[in-house]
Amino acid sequence: MAKVYYHIVPSTIGSMRCSLRSSVAFLITIFVICVIYFPRENGRLYDQKKDLLTDDHTSKRSPDQNHSSDSCDLFSGKWVFDNESYPLYKEDECPFMSDLLACKKFGRKDFNYQHWRWQPHQCNLRRFNGTVLLERLRNKRMVFVGDSVMRGQWVSFACLVNKFVPRALESMHFSFNHSLITLRAEEYNASIEFYWSPLLVESTSDHQWNHRFHSTIVRAQAIYKHAKHWTDADILIFGTYLWWRRPFMNTLWGSLGSADGILKRVEMLRSYEMGLKTWSDWLEIHIDRNKSQLYFMSMPPTHRRAEEWGKSTNGTCYNEQEMIKEEGYRGNGTDLRMMRIVEDTIDELKRRGLQVKLMNITQLSEYRKDGHPSIYRKQWLALSEEQLAKPTSYSDCTHWCLPGVPDVWNELLYAHIST
Repeated sequence: MAKVYYHIVPSTIGSMRCSLRSSVAFLITIFVICVIYFPRENGRLYDQKKDLLTDDHTSKRSPDQNHSSDSCDLFSGKWVFDNESYPLYKEDECPFMSDLLACKKFGRKDFNYQHWRWQPHQCNLRRFNGTVLLERLRNKRMVFVGDSVMRGQWVSFACLVNKFVPRALESMHFSFNHSLITLRAEEYNASIEFYWSPLLVESTSDHQWNHRFHSTIVRAQAIYKHAKHWTDADILIFGTYLWWRRPFMNTLWGSLGSADGILKRVEMLRSYEMGLKTWSDWLEIHIDRNKSQLYFMSMPPTHRRAEEWGKSTNGTCYNEQEMIKEEGYRGNGTDLRMMRIVEDTIDELKRRGLQVKLMNITQLSEYRKDGHPSIYRKQWLALSEEQLAKPTSYSDCTHWCLPGVPDVWNELLYAHIST
């Protein structure tokens, strides 16, 4: 039903000359209008805008907890087991699934990790709807920028959209340098892309498949080679964290391969700060404030040390089938100093008139030690007998099984994009 608005001009009311009977009739009419157009729920006036973050599957939840993303902290909540509504898609039905994330395909037998729903404390999270999203993306370009964890989030996003509109994503394009992957929804003239840039700024690990983590050299003050590929996007989602996680960064001033450059070992936090400064300066100058929506994914935690949640000192996330129940848990895989640098950078951009939404997925992901591939993924290199005898030695406790935790990251992202 369309909303009806009544505007009563005060001067008109002041000039009314009515009998007592007509005045009473007028008041009764106003009362009836209020009853019809402002229904009550549970004894309170019900705001129709609160429905923005709910969907049919939320009927189990309290109906008086529906709020918009602007009035509720979507990142503060709890995991609720839900084997009726989740997973949101099936691993083997997603044509974009990566062998690095397809845990069921590579032998994982427990599937409870797929059935957890994120429930904010004060409201409900709107369920992902690919049709609504593609309408929002019509004639637009959406780009995820970052490392392999961000690529996993992009795969999750593509699987979610494909679940709703299987024929909408009709083509996949790889750029000549393998840094850009593009999915086109031809019917909507929309694209959902991933751009490989693990440090956001330029580095010697800029090739998506041919790179080395430990020998990386970063150009903390250079970003043009990457940014020229995504600056014109309508929706940009950034993330950079794990590739910076070392005591020092080999930082270069000058061109890669040039003899006149200056190469120094720089303390990681300082190098990270310089890299984000370069990124934020580029955004301030080149981003169209009237066009682009900007998001930054907070650090994805790792679960490499089982002693952090009370297990054997030699353990990892291998064979972990339950989440961590300790409220507020934080492992050593999360560096809050880096989080503060991100927050300060985003705050400074805000003071300069550019809005970047920080998607704080860190704490909710901290609990999910059960959500990693562990040994259940494609191995790039043949494993030795020693490794096979000790699964913890090659367990992947960095990336995430799909369907799984990244789907919730994307539900949170969708809640902001679609409102």
